[in-house]
Amino acid sequence: MDILLAFNELDYNLASSLMSNIIPFALPLTPILPRVVGNLDYTQERRQLERINQLLATSDLEAQFIQASLGHRQPPTTAPADRMTPKQQVRFQEHSRRALRCNIARALLQVDYRGLAVRLADSPLYQWFCAVGELEVIQVPSKSTLQRYDAWVPTETLRPIMDQLLRAGRDEAPKLQLLQPLDLDRLFLDSTCLKAKIHFPVDWVLLRDGTRTVMKAVSLIRQQGLKQRMESPEKFIRRMNGLCIAMTQARRQPASKKQRKRVLRSMKRVVHAVAGHARRYRDLLDREWARTQWSRKQTEQVLKRLDGMLEQLPAAITQAHERIIGERPVKNADKMLSLYEPDLHVIVRGKAEAEVEFGNLLLLSESPAGLIADFQLFQDRVPADVSLLPESVERAEQALGQKLKGVGADRGFDSQANRACLEGKQIYNGICPKAPETLKQRLKQKKFVTAQRRRAQTEGRIGILKNNFLGRPLRAKGFVNRERAVAWAVLAHNLWVMARLPQRQVKEKQRKAA
Repeated sequence: MDILLAFNELDYNLASSLMSNIIPFALPLTPILPRVVGNLDYTQERRQLERINQLLATSDLEAQFIQASLGHRQPPTTAPADRMTPKQQVRFQEHSRRALRCNIARALLQVDYRGLAVRLADSPLYQWFCAVGELEVIQVPSKSTLQRYDAWVPTETLRPIMDQLLRAGRDEAPKLQLLQPLDLDRLFLDSTCLKAKIHFPVDWVLLRDGTRTVMKAVSLIRQQGLKQRMESPEKFIRRMNGLCIAMTQARRQPASKKQRKRVLRSMKRVVHAVAGHARRYRDLLDREWARTQWSRKQTEQVLKRLDGMLEQLPAAITQAHERIIGERPVKNADKMLSLYEPDLHVIVRGKAEAEVEFGNLLLLSESPAGLIADFQLFQDRVPADVSLLPESVERAEQALGQKLKGVGADRGFDSQANRACLEGKQIYNGICPKAPETLKQRLKQKKFVTAQRRRAQTEGRIGILKNNFLGRPLRAKGFVNRERAVAWAVLAHNLWVMARLPQRQVKEKQRKAA
């Protein structure tokens, strides 16, 4: 036909093989992708997306995601009156399929919501992959819709889907057209710091951040016609900015300690004045919010912002006083690193480029083929590597539905308890021992040397995940959003790795050609 149309056979199989409580829906006709020659990079990217599209359908991952989205949207305990109508459910299933593909595309492209919206409007290739291109009209999701897609399901819902992909690659390799089944018998562990996008945690910078946030909230309230006697909020912000400049320049002066203490005392006076005005405006807005143009929900957002800052400012003042005026150290467990990210920690890594990092500890387990089989992001603590091994092995065996045969890691994971744990489970211990004499003896074993050489590649895998799929720094704010971003990045990474594995059909064609 002269009119180039494409109805993807894999998409048709998806619609016909959905689970029982998913209503079958017809996928729209989409324009066929144009034939582009002379650009090798585009050709490779197109083949990669076509292979990922094939994996999504043949592994039933897409159907499982739609199923999980429905379960999250309306659990079985939902009252009949609150359940979706068939038409609403079909529409929700279409958005669920689109959410899965858009999140994978955003992780592959490493762009923000606005950047992906522009790319979808411009690229027929990503319109096809994200299921937004139709024959009659192409309606791409906005940046706000893409943000809702990012939070479509929680992290707990994504974990079984990632496990399903790995099990399908192991048990159904011919169906996925893989030349060999995935080897998931051995895992290689390592940990890293997932840095947060925050200011360098200088104590007096927290006072500046609190002043700016509080005065901007007060300015919004004044714009709604609720005013009390005070100086302009912008004057407080300018005054604090001037003190920040003076604090920075104080390091170059002869009596730097005395000058820094003097500037900090001035900062504390400004913060106390700002906090007093903020409390009065907070109470005024709570009493007379009906006089504004805001709804009660909008009012609650401003009140929540003010309450959060007013609650943290005294602790920030105390910390800055102890460090600068009192010249006393503050324990890492008691340090406030950010007014906006409460779940961050000081992680001492001892690296050449970063002696100390600020963020959350991330544990990864990698298979021999480079697939991430397990991950864990820690919110309220920074555990030692030695305590992470038993839980990771237990999670991996339960998720993959099989018994591990070997584990490799660096010397940070070595301990007598871990050696006994692996021996009790009859798992080969490929962990680098801490004792030099023991290491010297184990280096004579070929199997151990092979495991350690492969274990060293896990550090490169961490760099690939952080730089090419998560971004550096990670844009997501809040621990829940950061954890979900890691889950989406791991899913996109595993699809990317599986798309690059040797395929059965390709080898057969090469053999026939030979």
